[in-house]
Amino acid sequence: MKKVNVLNVSIDNLSRAELLTKLDREGGIVFTPNVDHLMKLQTDGDFYKAYNIATYKVCDSQIVLYASKFLGTPIKEKLSGSDLFPAFYMHHKDNESVKIFLLGAAEGVARKAQERINNQVGRNIIVASHSPSFGFEKSEKECLEIIDKINKSGATVLAIGVGAPKQEKWILKYKNKLPNVKVFLSVGASLDFEAGHKPRSPQWMSDAGIEWLHRLLSEPQRLWKRYLIDDMPFFWLILKQKLNLYKKPFQTEKKSVKLERVKWE
Repeated sequence: MKKVNVLNVSIDNLSRAELLTKLDREGGIVFTPNVDHLMKLQTDGDFYKAYNIATYKVCDSQIVLYASKFLGTPIKEKLSGSDLFPAFYMHHKDNESVKIFLLGAAEGVARKAQERINNQVGRNIIVASHSPSFGFEKSEKECLEIIDKINKSGATVLAIGVGAPKQEKWILKYKNKLPNVKVFLSVGASLDFEAGHKPRSPQWMSDAGIEWLHRLLSEPQRLWKRYLIDDMPFFWLILKQKLNLYKKPFQTEKKSVKLERVKWE
């Protein structure tokens, strides 16, 4: 099964190796749906519109993976942004054509991530980085300055981690102003992890589907409402889908976008 429908999102049923191969061949825009994304997509029409430009939507949650099994259409592998991003840059560590721009995180964090990744890879695969101001997406002037930095850097890949739905909406709005970018990776908190600014959950918690608990305990004031209130109806909606009672809140789904610049030079 090539796609798995979970609520109102068609998730690409790909392994990590399959996705990396497709990005090598075709380029594209990668979003990573998790429970929080799926709940926001029930009410945010602009987020849904942004989601439909993604070339690939891959499962970023063990809970979503469990839900797919419950629905009888199992997803083969969890591909979180924080796992996919390091797999991507290590996959291309010897490919000089791959040049990554990091956009996101607090001041100085993206720069630290750049330094650590380049040291790990053994070359300057991260060609530039930028931590935008809070609320930057509301300033056209600042966004255009960021666009100019990305274009001047020579980057062929943009890894953006400013949180959902902000990062997906930003890609929708500005992707056409980035003619040299072949791959857009929406990576969430990955830049914080890569910089060592925030700890990742232990692997056993991730495998058990309770990575959310580790993040909640790490940042309770910021995340308690997301995990304990906003995301809880997910389980009821999955049950409704199982019983064929779920109705999509948005019915018009546009074909995903594949970038024209699909070959690495």
